[in-house]
Amino acid sequence: MLETIEQLTGQFAELIWGVPLVVLLVGSGIFFTVYFGFPQLRFFKHAIEIISGKYDNPKDQGEISHFQALCSALSATVGLGNIAGVAVAISLGGPGSVFWLWVAGFIGMCTKFTEVILSVKYRDVEKDGTVHGGPMFVIKNALSKNFYPLAWIYAFFVILSSFGAGNMFQSNQMASVLNSSAGIPEWASGLVFCIGASLILIGGIKRIGKVTEKLVPIMVGVYFLGALVIIIADIQFIPQMFIDIFSGAFSGTAAIGGFAGAAFKDVIIMGVRRATFSNEAGMGSSAMAHSAARSTPAQEGIVALLEPFIDTIVVCSITALAILLTGVWSHEGIAGSEMTAVAFESVMGPVGRWIVTLTVTLFAFSTIISWSYYGEQGISFIAGSKFIPTYRWIFIVFIFVGAVAKLNIVLNLSDAFYGLLALPNIFACYILLPKVKETLKEYEQKRATSKT
Repeated sequence: MLETIEQLTGQFAELIWGVPLVVLLVGSGIFFTVYFGFPQLRFFKHAIEIISGKYDNPKDQGEISHFQALCSALSATVGLGNIAGVAVAISLGGPGSVFWLWVAGFIGMCTKFTEVILSVKYRDVEKDGTVHGGPMFVIKNALSKNFYPLAWIYAFFVILSSFGAGNMFQSNQMASVLNSSAGIPEWASGLVFCIGASLILIGGIKRIGKVTEKLVPIMVGVYFLGALVIIIADIQFIPQMFIDIFSGAFSGTAAIGGFAGAAFKDVIIMGVRRATFSNEAGMGSSAMAHSAARSTPAQEGIVALLEPFIDTIVVCSITALAILLTGVWSHEGIAGSEMTAVAFESVMGPVGRWIVTLTVTLFAFSTIISWSYYGEQGISFIAGSKFIPTYRWIFIVFIFVGAVAKLNIVLNLSDAFYGLLALPNIFACYILLPKVKETLKEYEQKRATSKT
């Protein structure tokens, strides 16, 4: 009976994350990019200037800095999808899937830009300065009461996703990797994660921001340095690698070694799907972290452009380079994070595997602490802020449950609900596009005036 339910819930998750959702997310990203005149290119330099503190204004409402907001959002998006997800895309779609991953990352920058501007513009700020934001608050504060049920549905799905995809799945993978690499019992890992998370989560978004602004650069830096060793060791294969990526992107990939081959359609779907699942563009989830920034709507939207760039075009590419340059993608019987571990190990020996183990652990832990905040926003919207402390302790308990239990049915459902977040979020974005353009125009005019 349980096997049947597990199979059905798995099929449900696959159905939600099928071609229609991918088309919606990519199509919206393309439309927003054209509508706003390629802000990914126009504002990229300005985004870096903003997070450097050049335009900080202490009078702006919010709880954390631009950089802390970006790191908090990145800590949720930079996760197992960047290591295991990219490996899955390449193992099923071949090298060409990397090209479409880049494309999806580029257009996802504009989707993120749009949803973050709206979330900051229509956030709720309490008398004590506490900020609540996200698509549910956008729908509540910017649209008519007829759409209020969509806001409630979004908040409910965020809570479910925070316990599943944002918590139990992450702790389960961390515990599994540490058990296979170091023989650490799952219960011991789960207990350590619970204690570590509790020390951070009780401090709310301010403590999360302080932790992630240090954790994110370290974990990305370690992973990048490890990949750099692989690139240097296999530098002679780089030209052929890019030939394989671009040729495979438009013609599919023939069978090689243990690789079964992939048709053109499969190459596109795998690249786009893994990118959207990784950077969360269109889900509206990371907009909740950006909503807490001391910022104006347009400024924070511009900062958010950097998020899919770092997550997908930089970090996912690191994984892709390691897998393609070492040739492990065509080996039979290797998949997910194990493929990435084998790639690093083939060049650096046991040290390489430990680098992947460390980054998997840090990536997953950072996802947990940021997703707890997203769940808090859902709780706040549905039941009020007074229930947030209770939610935090339940969330911490579920970290341990995820580490020691096999909960495939729950995880399948949480993946499906996570995908459904896109529907109310993208709907609100389309209706409020003129408001975003108006906000952006006012900001550009203000910038032009201040320069003259």
